[in-house]
Amino acid sequence: MADHFLPGPPAVPLTLRRSARARRISLRISQLDGRVTLTLPRGVPEDEALSFARIKEDWIRGHLQARPADVAVAPGALLPVEGVARRVVAGTGRGVRLTADEVAVPERQAARRLHSWLRELARDRLAGAADEYARALGRDYARITLRDTRSRWGSCSSRGALMFSWRLVMAPPEVLRYVAAHEIAHLEQMNHSAAFWAAVERVHGPYDAPRSWLHTHGAALHRFRFPA
Repeated sequence: MADHFLPGPPAVPLTLRRSARARRISLRISQLDGRVTLTLPRGVPEDEALSFARIKEDWIRGHLQARPADVAVAPGALLPVEGVARRVVAGTGRGVRLTADEVAVPERQAARRLHSWLRELARDRLAGAADEYARALGRDYARITLRDTRSRWGSCSSRGALMFSWRLVMAPPEVLRYVAAHEIAHLEQMNHSAAFWAAVERVHGPYDAPRSWLHTHGAALHRFRFPA
């Protein structure tokens, strides 16, 4: 459906979509990118949805202003690596070097180099956790793929192919390990039944804390941009 705007300044783009399941007009602001979406039932005129948005304009603008700004990763920025905020600094040599409170990267193409390095680190950590949990469960997985997904942190196909968001490496290690355990448990239970959660706890141990962290803080990991 065509996009519309709340007039500015600044103008606020509105995405309208229809849903057969919707019973009333609803409004959602994405934590990931600040996108404002109006969902309306079939048969409800667009003008009615836009009028609803105008009534809620103060609420919409307040939430958009409160949303943390995106971070362009470059020397000087703070970048979380395995749950620790580290200052990006210009380094010597060709590689990325991690210290307790800094991540040093050659200044030329710093964002691209950090992006590649984080993906490699994520693959190493996720493969290690997946191997450990698969052995504990007595199951084998097919392969691991890394993506920059927005709707989910991981998935497991019926053929045992695992997919993870590489951004998990920015979260605390136990959060990454919980997501790995979650997807490995799907090798045994392709659902979210009590038996599935029992399998997660069997291989990982208590998982409430990392699951809660991801629910509360996960969207913030998408604030970090790696310009070419």
